[in-house]
Amino acid sequence: MERSFRNGAAVLFFLALFLLPLVNGDSYVRHVSIIAIMYAVLVSSWNISLGYGGVFNFAHMAFFAVGAYATGILTKTFGFSPWLGIPIGIAASVAASVIVCLPVLRLKGIYVILVTFAFGQLCLQIVLNQRDLTGGNFGLVSIPPLALDGFSFRDHQNIGYYYLALAILAITVAAVSWFANSRFGWRVVALRDNEPYAISRGVPLARTRLATFAFSAVFPGAIGAVYAQYVRSASPDMFGFSFLTLALSMLLLGGTGTIWGPIAGAFVFTVLSELMTPLGPGRYLVTAVLIVLILRFFPRGLAGIPEFVATHLKRGCGGAAAPTDTTTMGEAR
Repeated sequence: MERSFRNGAAVLFFLALFLLPLVNGDSYVRHVSIIAIMYAVLVSSWNISLGYGGVFNFAHMAFFAVGAYATGILTKTFGFSPWLGIPIGIAASVAASVIVCLPVLRLKGIYVILVTFAFGQLCLQIVLNQRDLTGGNFGLVSIPPLALDGFSFRDHQNIGYYYLALAILAITVAAVSWFANSRFGWRVVALRDNEPYAISRGVPLARTRLATFAFSAVFPGAIGAVYAQYVRSASPDMFGFSFLTLALSMLLLGGTGTIWGPIAGAFVFTVLSELMTPLGPGRYLVTAVLIVLILRFFPRGLAGIPEFVATHLKRGCGGAAAPTDTTTMGEAR
């Protein structure tokens, strides 16, 4: 019953997004929707390594930037077809994930954060120093957009990029759902919850972590390529700390270790940020307070709200029995 409800909600969610361009053709709404969908792909894929894996991989946003720059350089400078952009972005992002994962295969905690964050800063320095190839501080501009039989994906308020980003989001959700219910995902969660026990039961730490990094890097590489072709540029700001903290805020707001939490966080955060634009810099303070309040009352983020409401409705109707042991009392709390 619960699974049927979730599947129905997922269908309605994607149906609403599919129909949105047909009922609202405003260019501003279209742009905000595309950005929200792209953020949803980013934080959902980051949730694989951070939420399910418990590994603070702060290089995840760098994978997105690497995919964008690789696509821009190869399509603009070397004349590759724009349709090769997504495969190029995925290949570059996965390669970057393997490079950054090798030094942290057996590291824990703050050491993983330091190494992965340093990787992003290293990529930033390479971009800034290789000006002839990357554009340096000015970024890479005039990246060729996608077109099909004379129809540019930028026509009709970027409707082509909207549906392309939506398709990537659908694939991402399907992949994360498969991951969460697969033997691969169970191994990743087992290492997160009790690493010594999981290793003693035969779960290979290094191989599983490397596979987790590579799998999670597929999606930022793909959406990074689409983003570069959508805005026709790639900027050094994509490696910046502000972009990283923005995505992390979305992930924590939505709820880690869940399928739909990061997506909800991405959409809510993006829409709220746009609605509060008239507040200027003050909107960051308001957003921070909202995140603190939500996490204070709903530690699992937005993903925990339906369960919280359902639990209190049952209690109000007298449907929940009083807990009788320590385990049940812990779950009730």
